[in-house]
Amino acid sequence: MKLNFKTFGQGPPLIILHGLFGMLDNWQTAAKQLSDTYMVFILDQRNHGRSPHVDGIDYPSMANDLREFMEENWIHEAHLLGHSMGGKTVMQFALEYPEMADKLIVVDIAPKAYAGGHQLIFEALQSLELDKVQSRTEADQKLGQLVTDLGIRQFLLKNLSRDKDSGGFRWKMNLPVIARDYPKIIAGLDTDGQFEGDTLFIRGGKSDYISPIDEEEIQQIFPSSEVQTIDGAGHWVHAERPKALLESVRTFLSN
Repeated sequence: MKLNFKTFGQGPPLIILHGLFGMLDNWQTAAKQLSDTYMVFILDQRNHGRSPHVDGIDYPSMANDLREFMEENWIHEAHLLGHSMGGKTVMQFALEYPEMADKLIVVDIAPKAYAGGHQLIFEALQSLELDKVQSRTEADQKLGQLVTDLGIRQFLLKNLSRDKDSGGFRWKMNLPVIARDYPKIIAGLDTDGQFEGDTLFIRGGKSDYISPIDEEEIQQIFPSSEVQTIDGAGHWVHAERPKALLESVRTFLSN
């Protein structure tokens, strides 16, 4: 699997993975800021962004994609940072390939199974007839019938791109496979093991993705972990409180 990626800076390698419906561009600003100290790689995960569309998406597969990426780029060990779905990917990777993971940063996700909550988004995306859409403004208006939050719509519409052949629009992400395999994305990690390396969980103070109850399971699987809360942030911590997030990341990686 040849994942699409960008790289910035020089120094110890730091790999960043985005969340569901996202792409590497979501983390480009943070990557550039961290590139003064690290060689930062931002990746599109399978079926997202400009990475290959394949028939299947689950955490063992995405962890293996990351392993292949590191081996192809002669990265023997790296710091890993993942947000949401990307956080579960780096957790899975660290548990399967601990010798390749240095420090681990997981942003606003726990290793548990989740109940879901993206059904309305899937319905909105699937209802959009891209062959009839004439402009991004029209796409936004149609999505707005179901997705009322402007910020979420703007995030989703980053996946919209022009089809060079038809002149119309298409999704960068592999929406049919993501929708079909959504139960695997919200599933808990399937592991009995532990990752003993230094691990930082960062949660948004306004987010419910990591609850106090989850900290016991986190400690069992990641015994050398700590949980930090960034006040004033929801699930998209890197977009809502970028300076606070980067300060936590820098402090953790430098210690």
